[in-house]
Amino acid sequence: MNQFFQLDPYIEQAGRKAAALCAGQLQAIDETTEYNQRKMLYAFAQAGVSESHFAATTGYGYGDRGRDALDKVYATAFGAQDALVRHNFVSGTHALTVALFGVLRPGDVMLSVTGMPYDTLRGVIGLTGDCAGSLKEFGIRYEQVDLLPDGTPDYEEIRRRVTPAVKMVYIQRSRGYELRPSLFVEDLERIARIAKEQAPGCIVMADNCYGEFVQREEPVTRGVDLMAGSLIKNPGGGVAPTGGYIAGRADLVELCSYRLTTPGTGREIGATLGQNRELFMGAFHAPHVTGEALKTAVFAAALFEVLGYEVTPRYCDPRADIIQVVRLGDEKSLIAFCQGVQKGAPVDSFVTPEPWDMPGYDNQVIMAAGAFTLGASIELSADAPLREPYAAWMQGGLNFHSGKLGALLAAQSMLEQGALKR
Repeated sequence: MNQFFQLDPYIEQAGRKAAALCAGQLQAIDETTEYNQRKMLYAFAQAGVSESHFAATTGYGYGDRGRDALDKVYATAFGAQDALVRHNFVSGTHALTVALFGVLRPGDVMLSVTGMPYDTLRGVIGLTGDCAGSLKEFGIRYEQVDLLPDGTPDYEEIRRRVTPAVKMVYIQRSRGYELRPSLFVEDLERIARIAKEQAPGCIVMADNCYGEFVQREEPVTRGVDLMAGSLIKNPGGGVAPTGGYIAGRADLVELCSYRLTTPGTGREIGATLGQNRELFMGAFHAPHVTGEALKTAVFAAALFEVLGYEVTPRYCDPRADIIQVVRLGDEKSLIAFCQGVQKGAPVDSFVTPEPWDMPGYDNQVIMAAGAFTLGASIELSADAPLREPYAAWMQGGLNFHSGKLGALLAAQSMLEQGALKR
């Protein structure tokens, strides 16, 4: 096995020990994957997907049967009343933005109950930048409940802060560039229950990025009214070349469709331009590919724990998303780690990642991402802002065998650059 990539015997030995440690976790992931794959196949059958649904439409896209069937597939797979799945959502942040502007109105209050949202959403809300076109500029007030010191939701403070004046309770499921734990659907259910007790008419919305198909249920089956995410993460299965989704209550999804296109036309227009086949295929592969990414994350956690690093979550911890954090401690180690992950990519493996001023971020960011789809974090990638605690956020892996090798090459790169001691 060592004939293709030069791995130090020390790294190989650590890899074997890590694989033995996490064998039970890998089996449990396979069981969840099988459940979710059956659910997805059922969704395809319920939608009656056929070859005719892959046909391209142009212009206004009136009567696009494939577009409508794709919405039904995702709604069924997510356990939602309805879904809006489009190739012209340019990112997860775009899908979230459409949802926020779709259901919020001037004078409404949006309460984030998981602290400060992810970097790219702060400009949307009006917390950073010049606020041009932000929620703030449209008279929507933002409030926030910080997480507890251990990174978990402050349920008592949420109960106190949710009043009838709050229109939306907003939850970020994944950790973003934080070390706090990601949230399980059970956590979201508890938040939703508290919110509806305090303000029965409020909308509970979740940023579900990185969490799709990690558990057997999705947030909208546990009391969340609306959720959104990106198709170049979990739900696109590594096949979707772009796009995003919004799913949840039918009335709210309808409102979002008016923001995506125009009031009065909503979801009835929008040519698919021949993208349907890849979006359907991506959806079908999504549960399996998410499972492969999860196994990659578990192995990476075990490997770097064996090598003496602090990781979160640990290999033996339950998981709510596909992200694995490795605390590397210094800039040199972080850069070496990302450069090693890049060597394990099928695309641009010869590229050496360097930190750069990435739009939407306050610090320089280093990103390893040799992907078939640019920026697809369901494919093996690792990125981090260059700031304390110099941790790498690793995610993705289209298949476990190559993802495992990517983790080993990250360790090898650190060893070669003197950042990892034997």
